[in-house]
Amino acid sequence: MKSPLTAIAALALVAALAAPAAAAAQPVGHGRGGIGLKKIGVFDHPVFVTAAPGYPKLLFVVEQPGRIKVMRQGHQLRRSFLDITSLVNSDGNEQGLLSVAFPPDYRETRRFYVCYTDHQGDVRVDEFRSRTPTIAAAGSRRRVIQIRHRAHTNHNGGQMEFLGQLLYLGTGDGGSEGDPPDNAQNKRVLLGKLLRIDPRNPRGPRDYRVPRSNPFVGRPGRNEIYSYGLRNPWRFSFDQVSAKRPRLALADVGQDSWEEVDYLPVGRASGANFGWNAFEGFAHFEPPFPRHTTKPIYAYSHSRGCTVIGGYVVRDQRLRSLFHRYVFADLCEGQIRSLVPRLHPVRGAPMAGASVSSPTSFGEDAHGRVYVSSLEGPVYRLVPR
Repeated sequence: MKSPLTAIAALALVAALAAPAAAAAQPVGHGRGGIGLKKIGVFDHPVFVTAAPGYPKLLFVVEQPGRIKVMRQGHQLRRSFLDITSLVNSDGNEQGLLSVAFPPDYRETRRFYVCYTDHQGDVRVDEFRSRTPTIAAAGSRRRVIQIRHRAHTNHNGGQMEFLGQLLYLGTGDGGSEGDPPDNAQNKRVLLGKLLRIDPRNPRGPRDYRVPRSNPFVGRPGRNEIYSYGLRNPWRFSFDQVSAKRPRLALADVGQDSWEEVDYLPVGRASGANFGWNAFEGFAHFEPPFPRHTTKPIYAYSHSRGCTVIGGYVVRDQRLRSLFHRYVFADLCEGQIRSLVPRLHPVRGAPMAGASVSSPTSFGEDAHGRVYVSSLEGPVYRLVPR
């Protein structure tokens, strides 16, 4: 007589053989076609789109003149979430309200952060608190960091992203052409950098704290710096779906000839030198040329565009052709393109089958859906065709 354990094992085997095979994970998209655009609203110079943790039905659209608008389940609310037009210097070019970032505990703390250029031209990050899910308390403003940027109006950077409770901020090199003061390579200034700070209620002389694990803590260089050698990292994001540990996807706007996309593990970005102004893309730009720099995974020439607009690694499974691909565009070309994010150079970045006039930014909501904004006003969601 068979033992009960033997019988159970036999039944399990029969069940396993009878069960349908587990669905295979969706493969990386091919990147060619299959994408459309659905207009969700029209705004005043929209430059960023994002969601807030804990509020999956809300979408926030940053308007360059100094307002943040809210959409709730596809409908734009009449009242702004935040209006700081009186604080913002918006020249209609590269200055203005640049981005907003919500920390992972936003629903509990109601703290959020905005980056903008003030009337002196400096790049500022301020903390605010929300009064309700759709209305911020304008009087709750607290300065977090102010970066002197008064010589020129361009190359302000301005993208902010949270990874855990730490805030990453991209800053431009200070403007003009060719980075005359060599700010990007100077670790004593905060321009041309990727910064990493803890903006929560500080204890000390500054309005923020610096993580002890930052690469230049205890070494020559400003403690806030995480990476350097950047020209104008207008848009970057964190890829948390392609690997077990997050990776940085950063699009650095070029000078005369080349636009570039950088992609590497966040840990390897600690102390990384992205090469500007010695290199533009893969090409030499101006000596001296450091021996050890982080090279882009992709670069394209100005025969095709003028300003790279970085996006996200797509996790929306409905966008089958773009799934697990990094989407980006160019301000002048307008074509939405994608590439497979890898840790080595990538050749192809095919057109996705949709274009936007003067794209300014991509965005992502709580469901992983991807958006793209146009300087002319519309904001679109990428949808399958």
